[in-house]
Amino acid sequence: MLFALDDAQCQSLAETHGTPCFAYSGAVAEAGFRALRAALPERVRIAYAVKANPHADLLRCFDALGASFDCASIGELERVEALNLPAGRTFFAGPGKRGPELQKALYMGVRVQAEGFEDLARIDAMATRETAVNLRVHPAFDIDEGNRIIGGSGPSAFGVDEEDVPALMEKAARLTHVRIKGLHVFAASNQRDAAKLKAIHGAVLDLAKRLHEAHGLAFEQIDLGGGLGVPYAPDEAPLDLTDFGQGLSDLLTRHAWFKGELILEPGRFLAGPCGIYLARVVRLKESRGTRFAILEGGINHLIRPLLTGQPFPVKAVGKGEGNVPYTLAGPLCTSLDRLGEVRLPELAAGDLLAFGTTGAYGLNEGMTHFLSHPVPPEVWVAG
Repeated sequence: MLFALDDAQCQSLAETHGTPCFAYSGAVAEAGFRALRAALPERVRIAYAVKANPHADLLRCFDALGASFDCASIGELERVEALNLPAGRTFFAGPGKRGPELQKALYMGVRVQAEGFEDLARIDAMATRETAVNLRVHPAFDIDEGNRIIGGSGPSAFGVDEEDVPALMEKAARLTHVRIKGLHVFAASNQRDAAKLKAIHGAVLDLAKRLHEAHGLAFEQIDLGGGLGVPYAPDEAPLDLTDFGQGLSDLLTRHAWFKGELILEPGRFLAGPCGIYLARVVRLKESRGTRFAILEGGINHLIRPLLTGQPFPVKAVGKGEGNVPYTLAGPLCTSLDRLGEVRLPELAAGDLLAFGTTGAYGLNEGMTHFLSHPVPPEVWVAG
């Protein structure tokens, strides 16, 4: 599903709330979560990655469905704290955690994903009792990942390099309160191929077994990170959840030594399909053979096309299909303000465009404050 809302709903939202605006369908978000939960083995926990979209209604929706939450800043921790979750349902990751953030995480009973010995030592100094943490390891195996979001298996700011784990474990053994009880490896981004995800996760379980045997680590949790992908174009196939879930079940059977739980951190997969971004055409122009449609919003609201080179799916509301080439430009005074090259019906000023799959890495990733344009409203569409 590339568009969570139909043309009539888009038109109604635009008339009621004005444009540009974002809208999120609660029904689509709930259906996506339920489908993923049904496909996964019981020993797999879903921890929604809040960075994908921290909208309060979306968090409440996933909380009601039993989700845990993966946070990457003190702001995200505070948003999740408002849900009044019991200890153990929140994780805290990030390569540069500051002291107040770690203190907040410990106060909330959050499981910290330690990026290196510095995190372990600071938590040890703050803790007053035995505190379990997960250790993020940057693996040495090749990561089948097609863009720079994860960074492959080369140098990385994230985690401790796999080859440096023995030295870290020797130092960690001298800490008073901290105990390494879990492993965290994030090794995929927007991957829709179940076979590739299964291969990556199999390599992570193999790494966990090596660490278990070499250092006696009895892992309570193995966090496989995120990476579950969604289609952004009609010719892109969705992730086969049945195949993926069976693969995780097979891995748990194969690794009988591991008695704990696996954790997945889907963000884009859960939030992306529920979102729509609405913006009107301000003006049209042709420049040296290129047709431009200049919109009310651009990379201040949707920066992903600039970062990845792939536009969001887009339709002209109420105008059906079309094959006219347009370069979509935003209102910002920079030539970087482009939302992609697309084919649409013949457009006119005032036409309403709907961008699909914008529930993840939409407004919260955009350059919202650049040039001080108004922040668009975010509308929760329940039911």
